[in-house]
Amino acid sequence: MLSAATITDPHLESFTTSYSGPGQAGGKTLYLHTSPEFPMKRLLAAGSGPIYQLGKVFRQGEAGRRHNPEFTLLEWYRPGFDHHALMGEVIALVAPLLGLEGKTVEKLSYRAAFLRHASIDPLDSSIDEMEACAQGLGITGFDGERDRDVWLDLILTHAVEPQLGREGLCFIYDYPASQAALARLNPDNPQVAERFELYYQGVELANGFHELADAEEQRKRFSAELETRKVQGLDTVPVDEHLLAALEEGFPPCAGVALGVDRLVMLALGAESLAEVMAFTIENC
Repeated sequence: MLSAATITDPHLESFTTSYSGPGQAGGKTLYLHTSPEFPMKRLLAAGSGPIYQLGKVFRQGEAGRRHNPEFTLLEWYRPGFDHHALMGEVIALVAPLLGLEGKTVEKLSYRAAFLRHASIDPLDSSIDEMEACAQGLGITGFDGERDRDVWLDLILTHAVEPQLGREGLCFIYDYPASQAALARLNPDNPQVAERFELYYQGVELANGFHELADAEEQRKRFSAELETRKVQGLDTVPVDEHLLAALEEGFPPCAGVALGVDRLVMLALGAESLAEVMAFTIENC
């Protein structure tokens, strides 16, 4: 759970701590992982074959009805799978737990979901058009924002997500390339990356990727995220050189997914918040 490096994603913040002891008299900064993804990928590159992990992960600044800074994540990787094949395995796990066996599963591209529920094309609309759409949804306080992904996230959370998975499981796939730094680009449409998310009752349950295996491309994406962090005034974090070295050695074609266990339990029990299914949240720890 402790690592010398952490994720560069500007949308996620890690908890930090310091080790001082043998070999580190001056102290060494360590990060609590937001996901076990990077060490698991190092194992995959070393020839582990299909692997999973069920454990605690930590994300700074996330608390609310569906968020807690400490939560349980189930993450697994399947060599030889792409993201569509992995969706089938996710269904096999989740559907029985939610009483949805035999029910129709909907699969929508990111673009189709936006067109259906927000009447806007998320890939080809201008920033001004997205801002107008957001204002039409009653979203205020972002005047002058010129980051496409900010507007996409706002429209997604306010107009699209609440409508997803109302009748059963719903997968959204082919996310904008800018929102999938760890996924392969779609070879037929480089505007999108081979990423999916699973929704039920408007709640995101899982996030999956057809994993990027190109070390050089991964380094470029990490660098771009670090530049975004700098522009946004966020802390600079170290890139995981161990992961990049593992990718350079050779990474098997595979797909991976992370599933929020606490949210799954919440939905299975018909609860309204994580606090109803977690013994200790940030409010009572």
